[in-house]
Amino acid sequence: MRDGEGASPEDLGFAVIDSRRSERTGYPEVVYCQGKTTDQAEAIILRMREGGIPVLATKARPDLAGRVLARFSDAEYDETALTLSAGCFCAPEDRQGLVAVVAAGTSDLGTAKEALRTAEFFGSRGLLINDVGVAGIHRLFARLPDIRKARVVIAVAGMEGALAGVIAGLVPVPVIALPTSVGYGASFGGLSALLGMLTSCAPGISVVNIDNGFGAGYQANLINRGAVKRESPGAEKT
Repeated sequence: MRDGEGASPEDLGFAVIDSRRSERTGYPEVVYCQGKTTDQAEAIILRMREGGIPVLATKARPDLAGRVLARFSDAEYDETALTLSAGCFCAPEDRQGLVAVVAAGTSDLGTAKEALRTAEFFGSRGLLINDVGVAGIHRLFARLPDIRKARVVIAVAGMEGALAGVIAGLVPVPVIALPTSVGYGASFGGLSALLGMLTSCAPGISVVNIDNGFGAGYQANLINRGAVKRESPGAEKT
């Protein structure tokens, strides 16, 4: 496709909405709210909904959520994840497969839930398992039967980020390592977790950026839905 062919962007002056992204990628554009004013983020969401586009907004502040919830009866806000949705991309009963989001501790929960809500919005069944960090590794072992049911695992941890490597040595599916900025000063705002995950000796790990719950959830959904498609009756075999 030539540059610009088939595209129909909508210019709001301060933002250009990619209203036909789902035709190219299968998924609509997501609104990243941090750095935008409440008025700007609200205007983008309203215009997308007017065009029939289901919206997922990340890093959404409570004041923005209040406005959107007042306008749309189907809007949902998770104050821990800071995710805001309006419109339905995939109904809960139609979600498929399983993405397990495994968090080291409650301090990682906001980032973990952002990953969970993203995967669920785009059509994956999600399972959140919290507070199973390596400092009390027996807690992780107790949840392994549930974790092993997933097609992909998101391991969420700050500090030294050891959880991802441990999980990758225990499950037969891809592990997405999600470092968080949780930790004391020498963790450098998540850099120690990021580097630990990048240098893990366990195979099968991919790593997203610090606190990027959206990126982890999106990638996990792609892996999960791809597996569902391959396993479905009538799927093409080579």
